[in-house]
Amino acid sequence: MSTPALSRMSGAGRVLVLVYGILAMAATGRSVFQILTKFDEAPLAYTLSAVSAVVYILATVALIMPGQTWRTVAWITIGFELVGVLIVGTLSLTHPQLFGHPSVWSYYGIGYLFIPLVLPILGLTWLYRRRTAAVVA
Repeated sequence: MSTPALSRMSGAGRVLVLVYGILAMAATGRSVFQILTKFDEAPLAYTLSAVSAVVYILATVALIMPGQTWRTVAWITIGFELVGVLIVGTLSLTHPQLFGHPSVWSYYGIGYLFIPLVLPILGLTWLYRRRTAAVVA
């Protein structure tokens, strides 16, 4: 069963929501396990994994929900995600001692096949194209 907002989405929008949902579940599972079992080994990395999980959950919900408020939340969340991936990815290369263990965004998401780096670019592009389509119509 799909929500009305999801049923109005194009194929690309549905794929985007699906990938965000999968990444949300993966990041949540990873961060919960890491925080519960070995938080003392790498608190910064595991906290960043939890932050990324919250960002992916919020982005997924914001992409599904209708209305300008949720659209704004999607822009902010996905923009934050891109900035986070770029900062954490760069710091994990230049200052690996800060992390102790990899986070979801370490090395630009290499542990997730660079999906954390590519996904916000695709998400922002999709949001932008939907914005210009709405303005033209």
